[in-house]
Amino acid sequence: MEIIELNTLSETDLTSLASLMEELTSEKTVTSGMLLATVSDPSTHLFAAVEDGRIIGCASLCVSHTPTGAKGGIEDVVVGSAFRGRHIGRMLMEHIIEYARREFSPIELHLTSRPVRETANRLYQTLGFCRYETNYYKLQL
Repeated sequence: MEIIELNTLSETDLTSLASLMEELTSEKTVTSGMLLATVSDPSTHLFAAVEDGRIIGCASLCVSHTPTGAKGGIEDVVVGSAFRGRHIGRMLMEHIIEYARREFSPIELHLTSRPVRETANRLYQTLGFCRYETNYYKLQL
């Protein structure tokens, strides 16, 4: 298993990623166009866990530069259900953290996770993320 940054997507990649996104959320249908926009955006870095040539997990790092410093949002962390329990999520997160440290330091990393995702929340805490008390707002346009 290796972790790579995806800069282009084959039809197989698109199918694998769409399937992973279905496991992540049933609230949205992820299209090929959305995935292609992700890899073509220079401020977004999509990483994939690849085994035997197929994508089995992914996570993205979205970097922005603000007056108060660089910030990175870690989004859409998911490992295929057949591959869970092998620490692939941890490897993806560690890879992103090291990448952000190497390429964008100093940077502040942010992520959100629903409370029901207990395993993911424990993982983030063991990686050094601290729960931050805030109000989170969303506006769908």
